[in-house]
Amino acid sequence: MHKAFTAAASDAAAVHLVRPLNWDEAEHEIPPGLKALARATGFKAKAGETVFMADEAGKLSHVLFGLGEANDALGVAPLAAKLPEGDYRIARDAGLPLAHIAAGWADGAYRFDRYLKDKSAPPRLVIGEDEDAGALAREADAIALLRDMINTPAQHMGPASIEEIVRQMAEQYQADIEVTVGEDLLAANYPMVHAVGRAGPEAPRFIELSWGNPDHPELALVGKGVAFDTGGLNLKTGNYMRLMKKDMGGSAHVIALAKLVMDSKLPVRLKLYVPTVENSISGTAFRPGDVLSTRKGITVEIDNTDAEGRLILGDALARACEGSPDLLIDFATLTGAARVAVGPDLAPFYTDDGDVADAINAASAVSGDPVWRMPIWMPYKSMLKSDIADIQNAGGAFAGSITAAVFLKQFVEAERWVHLDVWGWRQSKYGRPEGAAACGLRAVWTMLRTRYA
Repeated sequence: MHKAFTAAASDAAAVHLVRPLNWDEAEHEIPPGLKALARATGFKAKAGETVFMADEAGKLSHVLFGLGEANDALGVAPLAAKLPEGDYRIARDAGLPLAHIAAGWADGAYRFDRYLKDKSAPPRLVIGEDEDAGALAREADAIALLRDMINTPAQHMGPASIEEIVRQMAEQYQADIEVTVGEDLLAANYPMVHAVGRAGPEAPRFIELSWGNPDHPELALVGKGVAFDTGGLNLKTGNYMRLMKKDMGGSAHVIALAKLVMDSKLPVRLKLYVPTVENSISGTAFRPGDVLSTRKGITVEIDNTDAEGRLILGDALARACEGSPDLLIDFATLTGAARVAVGPDLAPFYTDDGDVADAINAASAVSGDPVWRMPIWMPYKSMLKSDIADIQNAGGAFAGSITAAVFLKQFVEAERWVHLDVWGWRQSKYGRPEGAAACGLRAVWTMLRTRYA
């Protein structure tokens, strides 16, 4: 069971969730003492408004929480973030599905305390012990792993550490794993992974995990694993480099997704591909103007060394397509342009397959995990034209997220491919601190369960 959940608790405090539109109705259903406190404090069920009531012994017994107008799947996260240690049960759900309540609760109760002397236990939500409760706990565990990976500084989450996490998963789920490291990348034909990572303090590597029945449809997951991104010789300024420990966020997303697939015994043949490097500066760093060979056989002129994630993904996508997957999905913290286009909360996704796009949008509505479909606009390939190579890796100031997707498409031969350009982070909001966040993961996981289960 996830540490923010419990199967049962005899003395759990009652949580009453309400909205402004049903506050009048709710007033007649909550305990008189709680109603009196709400009136005394001017409670109107606005987002984040909270009223606490204790019993005669001074123990917290009832909590009244306003959800406001928004139908946010993580709407209860601000409540879980502020509650003291203890057990809580939902006495009134205001129409929110348990899956949304549990996702929001786990999100708000999460603490990254690896480097803190004082550690606290999270508030625990009673979710029962049936099959649905198990699924909610598995999802919360996977997202906690994702957030721990992204929040951990690069000094402790380099390519070797990412490899170790995948190795531990392989052992836990009896999966096969193969890792190619350093100069062996050239012999194994991962030239762009080698080029981007060869200047780093840890050797670059390509991680491949296989799990499941080979007779089942193949699901291929690819994640960008840039453990830290200085920008390379096109050096980032300090303010842009500050958060670059999170540039392995794509790998964290697919590792979490792979954990969910294996933990849930989804009937697929899972293939996980993680190219992981550190984009650093040294005498061996790749340069603007260099021309790189690729696993796909096309050549790439380097316009900007800070557009490195698409390079390692190019080799990984080409490798993934060699297995003829039924569905290929990649996650990457790829472009700032995606944040300019849709902001920090929406996870933009790209696909040419209308049925898959519809399935992701439907899953987004069910899970309450917001996504937005973007166009793979092939006329923009002209922005990637090189005079001396087949293509260049950056396309200038316009449509940066779209041109990145167009670049990746050059390495894809799968019938169905989805690319998610995520941030992997959140600003301080909803009453929660700034830090790692799952972006589009629950929507994609809901789609996969529907498609394969």
